[in-house]
This record gives sequence, structure tokens and C-alpha cells, in this order.
Amino acid sequence: MKIVLTGFRGTGKTSVGRILANRLALPFFDTDALVERRAGMPIPEIFRRHGEAHFRALEREAIASLRGAEGVISTGGGAVLDPANVADLRWRGTVFLLSAAPAIILERIAGSDRPGLTALPPAEEVQALLARRKEAYLGAADACIDTGTRTPGEAVDLILRQIGGDVGLSPDDRQERNVLLGRFGLAAVRDMIEQDPDLRICAIAGNPCAHSRSPLLYNRLFERFGMRYHYTRFEWPDAETIIRLATLLPLKGLSVTIPFKADVLRRVDEVDDHAAAIGAVNTVVRCGGRMYGHNTDWLGVRAPLAHRRGARAVVLGAGGAAAAAIYALISLDMDVTVLARTPGAGRQLAERFGCRWGGLEEFRGSDTDVVVHATPVGMEPDTRSLLAPRDLRAGTTVFDLVYTPPETPLIRAAKEAGCETIPGTEMFVHQAVEQFRLITGIAVSPALVREMIA
Repeated sequence: MKIVLTGFRGTGKTSVGRILANRLALPFFDTDALVERRAGMPIPEIFRRHGEAHFRALEREAIASLRGAEGVISTGGGAVLDPANVADLRWRGTVFLLSAAPAIILERIAGSDRPGLTALPPAEEVQALLARRKEAYLGAADACIDTGTRTPGEAVDLILRQIGGDVGLSPDDRQERNVLLGRFGLAAVRDMIEQDPDLRICAIAGNPCAHSRSPLLYNRLFERFGMRYHYTRFEWPDAETIIRLATLLPLKGLSVTIPFKADVLRRVDEVDDHAAAIGAVNTVVRCGGRMYGHNTDWLGVRAPLAHRRGARAVVLGAGGAAAAAIYALISLDMDVTVLARTPGAGRQLAERFGCRWGGLEEFRGSDTDVVVHATPVGMEPDTRSLLAPRDLRAGTTVFDLVYTPPETPLIRAAKEAGCETIPGTEMFVHQAVEQFRLITGIAVSPALVREMIA
């Protein structure tokens, strides 16, 4: 058994870790102590003599040495900022994030000889570092424990209950969970959870979502990184029921697709700045009973189009994917026009971002450098294309966000017209890189994602 405790200084990682290791009759490892042993000096002296970068390198070596260890591991406060550390800590282990309110942390670390990591006063530094590290802390964790109002022994009791499969569900909640899993056609997931108390669930939420390649990708990545996770599908007509099921499961992350991206934004506890600006959530991270909404779609659009910065762009569509595309194109200084089958919806979206708008019949290939198609038209079994080869001119970049089939009718039309084409798989790849980091804390390359979905 391998249990990892992460979190900010003063959240009780060492004290909780020692008690937990004793209760489980496992060895206890403190990565800070291992660093000091390797360096032959205390951490404050490492910082004074060699700086933070040297300390982080030693920390990286210490954590790598524990990749296959059995025991309880307490990490330094900044350890999970390095995705390579997270990959080693997550390997065949369960990661608990210990947290506490900033005021409690400040009180606990008062008088420490550790050097500050910023030029800010202590109270402001704690606030700033917690905000900066929030995504990394939440992503790297399997579960979150608030130690601010608990003694170390109480925190240990809670960890032991969770390891034993007690996720705090009442008998009524458990019955409701099983009923919903049956309705979703996921009885196998119920059996998996009951057989493995440490299993975490992730899913694609949409209607439809049977076409999604996310289960294939994620389950292969989970296996590669030694994680006790399973990725499935939540295909259902309404987002409310999906979110309810998510709260009843040991769920860590959701990928959100059509038609729920705007609806889910209104149902999560916190939304990041990008998702709020776009008005859509395609990624949900869950920890400590709270759901955090993000949008990675815009990065999936931005990365493949970075070479067309400053171009004249047209976005076809007015839904959540279109909003993410507009946000991405504006970040690349493009001049954007929104054309939609329902002009009213296109106008509303365009005005939100300060763009021009119109109906699809207003498309003019001669005035366009980049076309981003953000509607479901062309998705299997649909065989239509909103544009024909005669509508396009050679040299235009056409990016179809639909990725099933890999070569859509629009991509075929664009190739016939002599355009540069970008298939929807590229959006999927680049947004998945960021989504996997948000949900797991582990960094993967676009090349690895392409390999996994091949």
C-alpha cells in the first residue's frame, strides 16, 4: 500500500503521516527529510547556499526514489507543482490533499526558519501561493481532507475510512447511486466500485457521447501511469441527473460535451476565468465534495492555429464550442466574424466578444484566411457539409472541430479546394493534454495522446 499526503506547509502532513503509518504498520517517508539527508544540511541552508532550483532538483530525486515504495509519504508543499513528481507519487498510490484555511496555516507556520518564497509579507505570501498552487493541488489529489478543524488523529480516522471504501454515503444515497447507474447502463461500474474501494471514476458527460474517444484515451493513460481509475460514459438527456450521479460516486473528473457545456457551468461550485469568459465548461475537477469548472476547448483550438496569428477568421456556429473558438482566435489577435444557422444566436455570441456576425449565407471565402467549424454538422452518421469546395479558396486554413469521422465532409471539401486542413482530432488532442493535467496533475505530450488514440 502506498499513501501520499500533499498540501501546503502547516496542513499537518508530517504529523498525520506518522500517525497513519503507525496505524497501518507501514514505513513513513518525509521527502523534506530525504532532501536534507541527501544534501547533508537543513532545507533553510539549502535555500541560502544554493537557491530554490537546487532544492527542487533534490526533491525531484527524492520523490523519484519512492516511485515503487510501499508506505506513507509526506511531501513538501511545492512538490506537486512538478508534473514529473506527480507521476511518481501517483504510481500505484492514493494521494490525499490536506488543506486548511490561510489564517490557520499562518498561525501554524509562524516562527518557522524556512525562507519565504516571495517578497510578500507572510500572510499575503500564504494567500498568493495557495491561489497559484490550487490547480496543481486539486489535480494531483484523489481525495481532499480539511485538517484545519480536525486533530491529526481525526484526519487519520477519515483517511482510513476512505481507504476502506466509506465515502460518506447514507443507505438512501447508496441506493439512489445504484439505481442511477442501472438507468445509465453502468451496472459494471457499480460492481467495480464495490470490489475496489480505492477506485476513482471519470467520465464523458453528453447526449450523445457514444462516439467519444475519451474513454479509450483516458483508460490507456490511467494504465500507463499506474492509476486506479476508470473512465466511462454518462450519456443522459439532462445535466442535472448527470451531476447528481457524479456527487454519489468516487468521481474525480468529467469531460463535458454537447449539449451540456453551458448548463454544467451553472451547476459547479467554482469556475475559472477562461470558462467564465467563454460561458462554457468542458472539464470538471472534483475534490473534497466541490466541483471546479474549466474550459480546455479554447486551447485545443488555439494550439493548431498559432501559426495564423492576426488572420481574418470566420467561426461557423454559435454554441459552446464556437464560444471557445472565438476566445482562442481573439487571443491570437485574429479579426473574427461569427456566422450561424440561427442569426440571432450568432449575434448574441458575437456581441459578447465584440465580433461581427451574420448568417451562413453571408460566408465569403475570398475575405477569409481561417475557417473554424464549430457545429455538429458532419458528425457521424451526418454526411453534410456547411461549405462546398466552390465556397473556399486555396490557401485558407479550415479547422473542423468535428472529429468523427476523422475526415469529415467539410475536410474533404477543403482539400478539394486546395486549403490547409486541420482535423478535429487535433482539437481533441490539445484540449485533452490540458484536461488530463487538470484532472490528474500529470503532464502528457500531444504525441503521446495521438499514440493512445491511434
